Amino acid sequence: MIVPIKQIISKAKQGKYAVGSFNTSNLEITLAIVRAAVKMKSPVIIQTSSSAIKYSNLETLFAIMTTVANTIGKKVPIAIHLDHGKEMQVVKDCINIGYNSVHMDASEKDYATNVKLSRQAAQLAHKKKIWVQAELGSILGKEGMVKLETGEINMKDLLTDPYQAKEFVAKTKVDTLAVAVGTIHGSFKGIERVDQVLLKKIVNLVSIPIVLHGGSGLSAATFKKAIKNGVSVINIDTNLRLAFKKALKGSIKDSEDLIDPRKILNPSTEAMQREVEKMIKIFGSYNKA
Repeated sequence: MIVPIKQIISKAKQGKYAVGSFNTSNLEITLAIVRAAVKMKSPVIIQTSSSAIKYSNLETLFAIMTTVANTIGKKVPIAIHLDHGKEMQVVKDCINIGYNSVHMDASEKDYATNVKLSRQAAQLAHKKKIWVQAELGSILGKEGMVKLETGEINMKDLLTDPYQAKEFVAKTKVDTLAVAVGTIHGSFKGIERVDQVLLKKIVNLVSIPIVLHGGSGLSAATFKKAIKNGVSVINIDTNLRLAFKKALKGSIKDSEDLIDPRKILNPSTEAMQREVEKMIKIFGSYNKA
């Protein structure tokens, strides 16, 4: 059942567990996320990136998420969030259609511009009682990894400054903050890490809930320590993609004469559901619905 995201995240912060925020772009992924939440009796956040919106169309994707959440997921709290909205128009569109939360990601811009855009998004969203997430620091992706390996950039220069984070939140009035503490978008096993000392400093200075991006590939122990140190929301995308791909390759290989899309895709949907269930257990949100 769709509920205000404040209800989900505030309870997680108070209960010292984390809520998983899982990316979707179609029906199958959405079904996997919601079915897992129902089975685990867990609150969950379903999120879409700008590229997912372009792929599936905003109205269509929003209808899929809300319909599945309010039917199959009617017994668990579910919120819908925009992940990494880098353009104000996309943020506005998601606010207007009824998302529970939007991420105004101006982290790649200079600090003053990030403050300005994040504050503007918060002002727009709060009129409709919608939460806003902002981002401070730089969370690397594939392209950033190349620059990191060649020495063009230094990871320490990309991390969130705790004192600047405190000032940023005061100036923007955002509701959640995504921080850069060493994680990387994508799956780079052996490279991902969380600077737990830095994370604790940020949490001690910032009163709003903290969001961890780039979590795919982290160990269960690292997740649990980050949650203990104050993370309330954890974003997961790549893990589901990898589970989908592995199961899909098996389906096609084992049944080359199979032509029913439902039978081809169902093993992938089930594989993604198992991955979401695993994350929910690690995050501690099971039986918290």
